[in-house]
Amino acid sequence: MDERKVSIDKHTNLLSLEEHIYHLNDVSEPNVFRSLFPYDEVPKIAFNNRVVPHNMPEDIYITDTTFRDGQQSRAPYSTEQIVRLYDYLHKLGGPNGIIRQSEFFLYSKKDREAVEKCLERGYEFPQISSWIRANKKDFELVKAMGLKETGILVSCSDYHIFYKMKMTRKQAMEHYLSIVRECLETGISPRCHFEDITRSDIYGFVIPFALELMKLKDEYKIPVRIRACDTMGYGVNFSGAVIPRSVQGIMYGLTTHADVPSEHLEWHGHNDFYKAVVNSTTAWLYGAGGVNCSLLGIGERTGNTPTEAMVFEYAQLKGTLDGMDTTVITEIAEYYQKEIGYKIPGRTPFVGKNFNVTRAGIHADGLLKNEEIYNIFDTDKFLNRPVMVAVSNTSGLAGIAHWINTYYKLKDDKQVSKTDLLVIKVKEWVDKQYDDGRVTVIADFELEEIIAETCKSLGITL
Repeated sequence: MDERKVSIDKHTNLLSLEEHIYHLNDVSEPNVFRSLFPYDEVPKIAFNNRVVPHNMPEDIYITDTTFRDGQQSRAPYSTEQIVRLYDYLHKLGGPNGIIRQSEFFLYSKKDREAVEKCLERGYEFPQISSWIRANKKDFELVKAMGLKETGILVSCSDYHIFYKMKMTRKQAMEHYLSIVRECLETGISPRCHFEDITRSDIYGFVIPFALELMKLKDEYKIPVRIRACDTMGYGVNFSGAVIPRSVQGIMYGLTTHADVPSEHLEWHGHNDFYKAVVNSTTAWLYGAGGVNCSLLGIGERTGNTPTEAMVFEYAQLKGTLDGMDTTVITEIAEYYQKEIGYKIPGRTPFVGKNFNVTRAGIHADGLLKNEEIYNIFDTDKFLNRPVMVAVSNTSGLAGIAHWINTYYKLKDDKQVSKTDLLVIKVKEWVDKQYDDGRVTVIADFELEEIIAETCKSLGITL
């Protein structure tokens, strides 16, 4: 019997014939893809050169896990800190709600208090969602708090199904579907977290399971969202890579063969192999409406996809910020460091102390002539972070002149040049520091002191 169906492809407007109907493959032994994941060797990236088309949804967005996954890797935030960060997320996401949603724990009284305080803000975005244990008691808790959606863990790989849960695939699917149905019975929209999807049997479990979830969506007329979780960071963005590691392949399978709407599909990446950002962008490009992120990338092990990174990925893909206020990123970074006590590595893009600071004298000379030569974009405009130079033995006269102009915000004819006596005198002092054996960069407060002394001796003011 030919179960395949012919239907119009909404993207190409051509008739398409489904090649396969995907049924659960209830194997007796776990498939752990040992050829790709030999535990005593580095994982393998294999290719079959099956290439899928770009399929970026018209509406793409960011969701936030700062208060869920982000809290699993650090000391819990206080209620006050959560509310402040939620305020920042609201401002950063802008009036169009590009940061669409933020998820919260509901386990403890403190968790619930934080949710209540954030709800009191009355913001449309980010919408507040929850993360709970998958049982009816917790579903009722979600409903009592007035939340419309909750996350539910539905692990997909045989590593989890066989080794952790001690079930077969059929047992796991039946268990998950019963939980999702319970959730829907309470009127709550479930967000199903397909944990460890990049080590899962995509066509033998993931797609058959997703198809069943879509049937429940149609039956209850309540959205059922799917979050594809790259729990171990194994996903790759390379064209023609094999599943389950191929981000493109996973997105294609879920949108094409499981009929998951892009607006109900999101990607949750980890950074174990330095691919969190590029994999999230790839998920957008190949069918996911949402990417799940945390502020500064704080999350389990190597962390999640940084929210601030995807803000700029969005702008590069769409050609617009769509109302997002990127200057808030600098406020967030300062709040983490000054109020929360979190140390941001200096070279972290967009938020690190040194992300737009140059040390080489030849680079500083270029910056002095035209800052576009060595700055990624107008960081002063988008982040309230003017491009800076660090003063050391390699900065040269140009580097010192640029530091003075930037630090003291000198404009137009007030700016100093590398031929000014003030700059020459400061460079003489810097050179002596290193002649005497110094090896560290000159601190800002030291430069302030020597510039104040030199200005006084020369009878000038900045």
